[in-house]
Amino acid sequence: MTSPPSLSRRRWLKRLALAASLTPIALRSLPSALAADAQLLSATAPEAQAVKYVENAKEAKAATPGSSCASCALYQGSYGSTQGPCQLFPGKLVKASGWCSAWAPQM
Repeated sequence: MTSPPSLSRRRWLKRLALAASLTPIALRSLPSALAADAQLLSATAPEAQAVKYVENAKEAKAATPGSSCASCALYQGSYGSTQGPCQLFPGKLVKASGWCSAWAPQM
């Protein structure tokens, strides 16, 4: 009977370093994976009306040129997507072309 190979401390530390370096990449894609089952936020929903959310930024009187969900710091959709998750509306998707009064520029 053979014994299982033991991990040396050096090998264990290498694996730990690899796992630690890959964790941010995995966590970054987590919101997109969770949003796959999310529903699109309706502009008539109470939480949307509370922040004056509209599906087209051009319809918002207070929106400045270039301000839309896609250019907001709270928007978590991938670049070029038509909709994605927003930190203001957990479990819901917003349109990238949308806008609300909580819009904040990306840093």
